[in-house]
Amino acid sequence: MASTEKMSHPRGLYTLFFTEMWERFSYYGMRALLVLYLTTEYARGGFGMDRASALEIYGIFTGLVYLTPIIGGALADRILGQRRAIYIGGFLMAFGQFALAGSHAFAADEATRQWLFHLGLGLLIAGNGFFKPNISTIVGALYTDNDPRKDSAFTIFYMGINLGAFLSPIICGTLGEQVGWMYGFGSAGVGMLLATVWLYVEEPKLDGRGMPPGREGLRLKPSDFGTIAAYVAGSIATVLGFLALQEAIPEETMSLALKVVAVLAIAGVAYIIYSGTKGSEQWSRVGAILIFMVANIFFWSGFEQAGGTFNLFAAEEIDRNIFGYEIAASLFQSVNALAIFIFAPLFGSLWVTLAMRNMNPSTPVKFGLGLVLLSVGFVVMSFASFAASGEELISPMWLVGVYVLHTFGELCISPIGLSMITKLAPPKIVSIVMGLWFASMALANYLSGIMESLLHSIAPDMNLFVFLTITSAVGAALLFALTPLLRKLMRGIH
Repeated sequence: MASTEKMSHPRGLYTLFFTEMWERFSYYGMRALLVLYLTTEYARGGFGMDRASALEIYGIFTGLVYLTPIIGGALADRILGQRRAIYIGGFLMAFGQFALAGSHAFAADEATRQWLFHLGLGLLIAGNGFFKPNISTIVGALYTDNDPRKDSAFTIFYMGINLGAFLSPIICGTLGEQVGWMYGFGSAGVGMLLATVWLYVEEPKLDGRGMPPGREGLRLKPSDFGTIAAYVAGSIATVLGFLALQEAIPEETMSLALKVVAVLAIAGVAYIIYSGTKGSEQWSRVGAILIFMVANIFFWSGFEQAGGTFNLFAAEEIDRNIFGYEIAASLFQSVNALAIFIFAPLFGSLWVTLAMRNMNPSTPVKFGLGLVLLSVGFVVMSFASFAASGEELISPMWLVGVYVLHTFGELCISPIGLSMITKLAPPKIVSIVMGLWFASMALANYLSGIMESLLHSIAPDMNLFVFLTITSAVGAALLFALTPLLRKLMRGIH
């Protein structure tokens, strides 16, 4: 009986599971539509952009989405606490989705729709910065560092992410493509509101985790929501101010200003890490995290082709006629999430079972396996692109197979990476290090958006998917070679 209790999970994990599920429903619903919305002809309610421009916007947006968690993590660690930050992010992202919906509703007024579109993306970027690192940090706080349930807990949490990601292309994608873009983005906004309401109802189950620094208690006080409102208003004002500056300031001056801000931000983050890291053991573990971040960039720059080139491939090359009905191209975005929902419990059980037998692979080995599976997926995608070179549409099973292989790779890297950060990061700055982890994904997402254009400029005859097969295989080889060093740097953390 005692053994069963020890291997069960705290109730707070399932509170966070459903909060994250609805937030990911919101994000992935928008993500499934973004490139298709941008490339759809103006007469059909889109923006009529060319492929390269749409992919670049996708890359910049998804990159910034994973960059702002540095700020959100730092504010949560030092001022807000994780719970307040999650509420702030939730409200900002809901407003962002509704602004995107408005960009279609006001399609007749070009200036207004452009303004609403940029406002929506800006609010989503700011909101994600508050939300993303802090909910993962609370998951980690439910367990001790070497608790064998921790990797399993993050795998279960990851199921929540992907349950939302599975439902959103079906609901938001179908509504957006086949009813109206505003309904797709609007339904994503509703999902974000459901996430914040669920967390408020379930807060006591978090057992005091995620409160503002120096405070104890099971639930936030009414006065905390004044702080939340102030940060929401301040973030909206910041986004509106930035949009106004873009209109008023020459592009060259704005570019220089952004570079100065970037340098100051990097210096500030470096100082926080320096001041929050004490002793050789903590510095050693921070060194390991930095190497894992490089591996993370290799993985996600390939994986995130899913929302860009894979999405366009589904729209242009895949036979989507199923039993006489043409399904939406964005529906393929659900395959990855469905595969995770099916296989995540198996992977979670596998890690726990192997740990009980002292056979659990170390974190570096799991990362290496993830990159190998990514490479194998791109081998299949390379053959699919060659098969699609003729006039005939190809079977959807090509793309389904790639998504499943990449899902296996994701399960070896993404939940394990979140767990790893909560184990290795210095306790005083765990949220900001989680933010830096997402910053590595920011760079990867930006690279994923510009990779096709970049490759065409340097090697126009090379197939993108062949190139990604090679780079992910090289990344895996390097990680396996560095495994002994990484295990040494982790200082006893598995």
